[in-house]
Amino acid sequence: MDDIESCTRPLGRGSVFCYGVGHMLNDVTAACWFTYLLVFLTDIGLPPRDAATIMLSGQIADGFATIFSGELIDRFGHFKICHIAGSVLVAISFSSVFGVCVPCKIFKTDSATMETVGYSIFAAIFNVGWAATQVSHMSMVNCMTLNPTSRVALASCRNAFTMVANLSLFAVALAVFNLSKPKTPVDIENQYRWIAYLSILIGCCFVGIFLVGTKEPRLRQEIEGKSLHRISWKDWFKKVLYYQVALVYMLTRLVTNVSQALLAFYVINDLQMAQSSKAIVPAIIYIFSFVVSVILQEMKWTGQRIKAFFTAGGILWIFSGAGIFLLPSSLHNLMYLLSVIIGVANALMTVTGISMQSVLVGEDINGSAFVYGSLSFLDKVSCGIALYVIESYQDFSSIGSLSITRYGLSLITASCALLGVLVTYTINLETPNLKHLTEPLLA
Repeated sequence: MDDIESCTRPLGRGSVFCYGVGHMLNDVTAACWFTYLLVFLTDIGLPPRDAATIMLSGQIADGFATIFSGELIDRFGHFKICHIAGSVLVAISFSSVFGVCVPCKIFKTDSATMETVGYSIFAAIFNVGWAATQVSHMSMVNCMTLNPTSRVALASCRNAFTMVANLSLFAVALAVFNLSKPKTPVDIENQYRWIAYLSILIGCCFVGIFLVGTKEPRLRQEIEGKSLHRISWKDWFKKVLYYQVALVYMLTRLVTNVSQALLAFYVINDLQMAQSSKAIVPAIIYIFSFVVSVILQEMKWTGQRIKAFFTAGGILWIFSGAGIFLLPSSLHNLMYLLSVIIGVANALMTVTGISMQSVLVGEDINGSAFVYGSLSFLDKVSCGIALYVIESYQDFSSIGSLSITRYGLSLITASCALLGVLVTYTINLETPNLKHLTEPLLA
């Protein structure tokens, strides 16, 4: 009973901080993946459909890898071993995603088909490693503490350092874009290769902090005497809450990932902004997401408050989508204001969306990895399909006087946000009495 009581105490600042930085390598490479992959592939001459095929192959590999990783962790535990293995795969393969097409060099051909196959292979390897790291890191939350507010604090800290990772990427990208002026496809490739290398270096430094400062969670063993058995995946499928949370999380990730992937095209092609805006606009979004994430982790949380804050984020995104749809290129400076609103909305939806997963798992920690893995599967596959469909229609250039990018960035994201709000309204989030985090994280 003493072990159980100790697990319900709020976590301290150090534990929350060290956990929060553990996803930095994934976050900085994912930011590069969603923000610049499609731009990079089309810049080196691949058709939009082929570029989307490469991203889809990675997303599908990621989706299935999350299920496999979740099953392994639920059976054998060893969160940190899975985290390390995934991080090594990410670090090794990511440079090739933005580098030279290795199969093209081996077979001495530059055909679009071989380039598509070559980049797809490394995209799949990268996403397998990414999935292993993600599932192990997310599922650790429920095995580190039983305290609901500390779980929200962990999710919020993780999200805050997601913003740090993204800001780091955009700072690197802004420096690279300003220092080098590409004149050939080779120059473009070298730009993105430097961005990839520096992203890997930054991420690996923070992974080291996580591995040193975070112990392997022992909560599963400590509460073994509480008759906790391994939850079957069939049991999760019998819970209505599982489907509700899965849908909310999938819609949240669709909003954030689709918007991130299309934003660079929108500011350059639709709004006719400067090349530096590819880094500045996303940076503004992540600065305000970071600030809001830090504020959220200092609050007391109930199920109703989680729902209310998610709803607020969804409503902000609906207004942002309308603004993106209507914004003319002559008023492109208003995009900076929209970036502030999007940043706040992203933080509200992401932190509370992830917190809903912790409420769903509750004390059923022996099945937590399956929950995070299966929900991530929906996230990855749905994002891959959505972006593939959008990019497949890029060849048609526009619908009426507006581009496909504008429609995708505004209507798809706003529709997903609206549906997420409606589903959240129907959810019954029951949480025990919550205790406030004893220390501020980034005071």
